[in-house]
Amino acid sequence: MNSPSKTITKDEIRFDPSFPMTITQTRGVSPTFQRLHWHKALEINYIREGSGYYLINGNRYDFQQGDIVLIHSNDLHRAFESEGLVMTIVMFDPAYLALEHRYDRELLLPFRELGASLEYVLDRDHPQLPRLQEAIAVMYDENARKEAHYETIVRAQLIQFVALAGRYFMRRESGGSQPLRGMETMREVLHAIESDYARAWTLRSLSELAHLSPSRFSTLFTQVVGTSPMDYLIQLRLAHAASLVRESDMKMIEVAEACGFRNLSNFNRLFKHYFGLSPSSLRRG
Repeated sequence: MNSPSKTITKDEIRFDPSFPMTITQTRGVSPTFQRLHWHKALEINYIREGSGYYLINGNRYDFQQGDIVLIHSNDLHRAFESEGLVMTIVMFDPAYLALEHRYDRELLLPFRELGASLEYVLDRDHPQLPRLQEAIAVMYDENARKEAHYETIVRAQLIQFVALAGRYFMRRESGGSQPLRGMETMREVLHAIESDYARAWTLRSLSELAHLSPSRFSTLFTQVVGTSPMDYLIQLRLAHAASLVRESDMKMIEVAEACGFRNLSNFNRLFKHYFGLSPSSLRRG
C-alpha cells in the first residue's frame, strides 16, 4: 500500500515549538473551496452551530450542532457545509503528548482506532459528550484570553479530552467503517492533478491513470472527493487562480493561462460563480 506522502502532498501545519497546537473558530468551510487533504497533526472539530458533512477516506460522515468529529494523521478528508456552519477546530502535534504517552501507552488510542473501534463523529447521545464539549470550550476560551499559564490549562484540558474519549467512547468490538476500495488509486490520481493542474486533463486521460473505465472512475472519484473529476479540477484551478490574483501583479489573461483556462471570459464566469465576485474585484479588495 502506498504511503500518502508519495501521492497527495501533505499539508504542512506550522506550530509554535513551545506550544504545538492551534485552536481556531471558523465560519463555513474556509477557504471557499477546500481541497481533499491530509496532514500529520491530529484534529478535533466541535460543531458549535449549523450542519454539514466530512468525506474521510472515501466515507461520508454527517454532523450537526453539538457534534465532535475526530480526524487522525494521514486521514484523507474534506469538509462540506450544509447550513450556517461554525466550528471550533483544535489541531495538535501528536508529539506534544509524548511525555503522557510514555506513561499511558493507550492515551492516543482513540485516534489510532478511528473508523474501527471509535466513530469519527462521536455519539451525540452519549451522556459523557458534554464533558468533552466543555473541555473544548475551556481550551478555546483560555487560548483566546492568553492569561498567565494558559498553555498549561489548555494542555491539561487536551489530555483530559483524549483520556475521556478513550474511556467512554471506544467500542470493544471492531468492524466499523473502512476506507473505500480504490483509495490508494485515487490518492495517486489526485497527486497527478495537483502536480499539474494546468494540464489539459480529460475524463479519459484521468481514468487511464487509474486503469478504470471513465464511468467507473467518475463514480469512484465522486465517492472519494465529493464532486466529479472535472468539477474538482476546475475548483483546484480556481483556488490557485485566487492566490495569484491576490498575491501577484500578473494580468488576468496570464493568471487564466497559468491555471489551465484557455478562455478569459470562461475563466471570469467560473471565478465569479465559485467566489461570488470577479477576479478584478478580488484584486481591488
